[in-house]
Amino acid sequence: MDLKSKIRVIPDFPEPGISFKDITTLLQDGPALREAVRMMADAFRDDRVDVVVGVESRGFIFGSPIAYELGVGFVIVRKPGKLPSDTYRVEYALEYGTDALEMHKDAIKPGQRVLIVDDLLATGGTIAAAADLVRRAGGEIVGYSFLIELAYLNGRERLKGERIHALVRYDD
Repeated sequence: MDLKSKIRVIPDFPEPGISFKDITTLLQDGPALREAVRMMADAFRDDRVDVVVGVESRGFIFGSPIAYELGVGFVIVRKPGKLPSDTYRVEYALEYGTDALEMHKDAIKPGQRVLIVDDLLATGGTIAAAADLVRRAGGEIVGYSFLIELAYLNGRERLKGERIHALVRYDD
């Protein structure tokens, strides 16, 4: 199945010069969604994953069914103030300013093998912050699974040496 054809590209959104990759069209297509989840899980099916981490918010859309596919638990990484128990917190740089992510301290046990999932790899800042949280909890990162990679933003550079799997790649 050509998953790229299921993603709507919207030019000049949210501002001129940006080419927005709208995954809602893929999400509305049951067979395409099923295929995307299966393919994202299959890339790590033989890696003895213990837990899948999904990054707010679209990482939840893919992370939860991937965890289900692999028969493992699911952990959420959220923006600050959204989780009710003790958390690890990491701040990271954005183009203009900073942001932060949090994860429950008891979500990952030391030594657990972790697959980190999100819908999109762009500059890599958010996913590198999520990886920092996993490592602080003592998790061992098996790899990263993405629906889309915007290769021209060089997000792989932030994750150098890590195993990265993306189903759809945009080079410009």
